Amino acid sequence: MIVGADATTDAQMLTTTDALYRRYALRRVYYSAFSPIPDSSSALPSRPPPLKREHRLYQADWLLRHYGFSVPEIVAATDNGMLDLQIDPKLAWALRNRHLFPADVNKSDRELLLRVPGLGKRAVDRIIIARRQTTLRLADIGRLTTALKRAQPFLVTPGHRPVHQTDRADLRVRLTHTRRQPDLFAWHAAASQ
Repeated sequence: MIVGADATTDAQMLTTTDALYRRYALRRVYYSAFSPIPDSSSALPSRPPPLKREHRLYQADWLLRHYGFSVPEIVAATDNGMLDLQIDPKLAWALRNRHLFPADVNKSDRELLLRVPGLGKRAVDRIIIARRQTTLRLADIGRLTTALKRAQPFLVTPGHRPVHQTDRADLRVRLTHTRRQPDLFAWHAAASQ
């Protein structure tokens, strides 16, 4: 699918994608951001869409194919049918469904654990296997995923209870805030002045 060549929303693209998977048993749908060419039709946009839009569609597609999400779950509360470019669709879903969290790592079913931001299928499968033998703690989860910081507010383990973290109004900001990388060329600009 070409992303951004017309007014088709992300919700419409995902609905079509889901229909292709269900009706025709396609294994994969590909997304490609529209790239304008010189002297093209005036009906086409003159600028490409943000590349992040293509990336978010791939993430949503992955949730459809591998995590049991439905299109309405992914696109609920989207802005005019467009996915949030600032956060991934799984985190967006979790933030909209805070009432389901925190999930107990040692008791929650696989389907809920798969919806925890920061936990992938492999990590969840390892959690399910490991908790049959022992009670898992937060440090154990940290060895199973590199995204523990994202998962932490959505999980309960012995010794870790995210009291009021899941309900915090600034949770989205806290999870998406990244330290700004220093500008490698700032010294050049300063030196030339």
